[in-house]
Amino acid sequence: MTMDSSKSPKTIAAGDFKAKCLRIMDDVAATRRAVIITKKGRPVVKVGPLDAEPARNIFGCLSDRLEITGDIESPIVPSKTWEALR
Repeated sequence: MTMDSSKSPKTIAAGDFKAKCLRIMDDVAATRRAVIITKKGRPVVKVGPLDAEPARNIFGCLSDRLEITGDIESPIVPSKTWEALR
């Protein structure tokens, strides 16, 4: 079985990463290929792409969990009992 070298993590020294950080992050996002940052030849950190999260829509997100019963627009208590109107 052969490993796809295009998806195996790339290794880069910490000093090079510091100098080219933004470009490297753009490359990781575009190629989905992780980068391992090393210090003195030893792996320290792995920078990898985030998994795509599904877009969340707040409207209707609880439609299968809630049931609205009754009038949800009118005040619960009559306006005569409101302290602000006294």
